[in-house]
Amino acid sequence: MNIALFTDTYPPEINGVATSTANLRATLIAHGHNVIVVTTNPFGKEMEYEDGIIRLPGVPMKQFYGYRLTSIYSKDAMKILLAFRPEVVHCQTDLPIGIFGTFVARKLRIGLIYTFHTMYEDYTYYVTKGHFDRFARHTVRSFYRAKSNSFTEFIAPSEKIKDYLRSIGVDKTVPVIPTGIEFSRFNPEREDKEKTKALRKKFGISDEDTVILSLGRIAKEKSIDVLLNGYAKFLSAGEPFPTKFVITGWGPAEKELQDLVVSLGIQKKVIFTGKCDPSETQDYYHLGDYFASASITETQGLTFMEAMAAHLIVLARYDDNLVGTIKDGETGFFFFNEGDFDEKLRYALAIDAPKKQHIIDAALEAIDVYSMERFYQNIIEVYLRVRKKNW
Repeated sequence: MNIALFTDTYPPEINGVATSTANLRATLIAHGHNVIVVTTNPFGKEMEYEDGIIRLPGVPMKQFYGYRLTSIYSKDAMKILLAFRPEVVHCQTDLPIGIFGTFVARKLRIGLIYTFHTMYEDYTYYVTKGHFDRFARHTVRSFYRAKSNSFTEFIAPSEKIKDYLRSIGVDKTVPVIPTGIEFSRFNPEREDKEKTKALRKKFGISDEDTVILSLGRIAKEKSIDVLLNGYAKFLSAGEPFPTKFVITGWGPAEKELQDLVVSLGIQKKVIFTGKCDPSETQDYYHLGDYFASASITETQGLTFMEAMAAHLIVLARYDDNLVGTIKDGETGFFFFNEGDFDEKLRYALAIDAPKKQHIIDAALEAIDVYSMERFYQNIIEVYLRVRKKNW
């Protein structure tokens, strides 16, 4: 089957949508399908087409992590797509790249699929700055109710998203298909120990340090401040053995969090590593012993699963979206606020080796449903159904 994927973000950019789209492309190609990805160009101001990836130039939007806002149409890209003759179009975004995808589907009279990756209501403050936020959220809901008529089917990466779409009045077929993850690359058996050793030396992490890792976009909605306040409380009560809190990633809240670390007086214990290349993500997981996240805006939580695959013990702020994957005390730990994080961190650090291994084994079993093969079987079923609707 010929498949066209439209996304506003793609590796080397680091975020859930980029990772999800790259994983989708990889598994489709591995199963013998032909795939073109249409995305933005972070490398230059011209359209580029190489290895099945069309990159369109755009204007960086600094307030949105540097995402690029492209034109809603490209004549040159359209020529390539018409020659490719996709049988389905799968959009991962609503931004201009996604609009371009709808143009392609209409012109070719083929099925149009949309994966709802992002809870945009949780991001309205980037535009409103706190003003008229209620109106902005209402506008987002109205937009998706109206836009639902443009797509043959929606895909939700979790039940949380499906419930949201139903609650705002979307009445399309909404299969729940969690994004597949290539778990093998995170397996500690594949760890490059020399690289881990070099990273620990680079960031001043001693062999005695137990590492609590936060990995991902550094932004307000990720609530990393909750973790830092909780960690400061943990330190003030006395740590049982040396620890370091490592924050890997980049985003608009980085300077604000660095200032918070200084104000809390924990700058010797917290390390900001900056960005890491997507191909090196596993190396940073291998730095860690525990993984912590206070975000409650995830549509699926890929980093939680990657961390579990890397055999890290996960501490996650409670979110309905994670129930089933994380079972408190069995596959990881839930906390509710910064005070609770202090208590759960102290408890998690104190568990013995057999209990820790039990949690790791249970976590690996829990994330098995997110394997790439299951992902492929679920997604191809949708593609075949959508293609049939448009014969």
